[in-house]
Parts: sequence; C-alpha cells; structure tokens
Amino acid sequence: MSKDHFKTRLEIAKEKIKSKYLPKDKDPKSYMGIAFKMSAELISAVAVGTIIGFILDNWFGTKPWLILIFFFVGVIAGILNVVRSAKRMQR
Repeated sequence: MSKDHFKTRLEIAKEKIKSKYLPKDKDPKSYMGIAFKMSAELISAVAVGTIIGFILDNWFGTKPWLILIFFFVGVIAGILNVVRSAKRMQR
C-alpha cells in the first residue's frame, strides 16, 4: 500500500466520521459559543438580581435580606433562561 493511497483512505475515513458525528450546519467552534452564551445568561441574571437587592437594601436599610431574596430570584431567573435557550436549540 503506497503512502498516497493510505492518505486518501485516511481522508475518506475522516470525512465519514465528521459527517456521522457532527451536524452539517454547525462546526465545533460554535458549541463553545453556545456554552458561553448560556453561562453569560446565568451569571448576568444572578449579578443583576444581587445588584438590585444591594441597592434596595441600602435604600431601605434592611441589609442582608433583600440581597438574599434578589440573589435567589436571579438564580431562578438565570436557570429558567438557560432552560428556555436549551429548548429553543433543540427545535
């Protein structure tokens, strides 16, 4: 078996694997973008909730209660955003 023949067969095998395991319209780099988008949605919801709680706590003088409440609301909202995005991607 010559080197050229081997290289040709290797390329054909690589193409078969790519077509079998990777979607046609997505490249592997886009999966990193999807993961970054979902993590950014979660982190931003938690951060916004915590900042709102901190501001309201300073305004009303009820430290740490509103921070805790809005932190957990942010966590729940972030998880719901991630679930919603995942459902949208499955379609």
